[in-house]
Amino acid sequence: MRKHPLALALAVLTLGSAAHAELATYAIDPAHTFATFEISHFGASVNRGRFDKKEGTVQLDKAAKTGKVDLTFHIDSINTGTPPFNKHLQSAEIFDAAQFPTARFVGDRFTFDGDKLASVSGQLTIKGKTQPATFKAHQFACYDSPMLKREVCGGDFEATIDRTAFGVDYGVQYGFPKNVRIVAQIEAVKQ
Repeated sequence: MRKHPLALALAVLTLGSAAHAELATYAIDPAHTFATFEISHFGASVNRGRFDKKEGTVQLDKAAKTGKVDLTFHIDSINTGTPPFNKHLQSAEIFDAAQFPTARFVGDRFTFDGDKLASVSGQLTIKGKTQPATFKAHQFACYDSPMLKREVCGGDFEATIDRTAFGVDYGVQYGFPKNVRIVAQIEAVKQ
């Protein structure tokens, strides 16, 4: 039986691209993943908090330098170390956790500097409002975990957002800044 040259070429291309694709899925390790936020308090100090409950996945093709991040943080898990402040942040005045229980980042544009991940851009949703956001990578690495016996990838990422773009306007009239710094420490385990 004679094979058609076009069919043979397509088969070779398909096999070649399948061998090249190395898309792997990683599940967020909640013990090594935190998102913290910082905002100046009248220029005298910096208020900080974090989200204790989170989940998500990362898909990464290191060879193609592509991927997708999908992270969800629960607003009712805000932890500043001060319970009354936590309740105020969760109130309708600020994050309105009852109506908007989660914040979410979905990033699908990975930028590399050589082989190092430089940033992840995508969409950040807070209080039901979605805006573009870019998280710069301060470090990123993958390693074989001796405890988990699996590959783990992670890094430290940072972005500064205008909170008023998400409807978080509390305190602007008193002089609190609009800009909030978000620092995300993320580690994810290959599935």
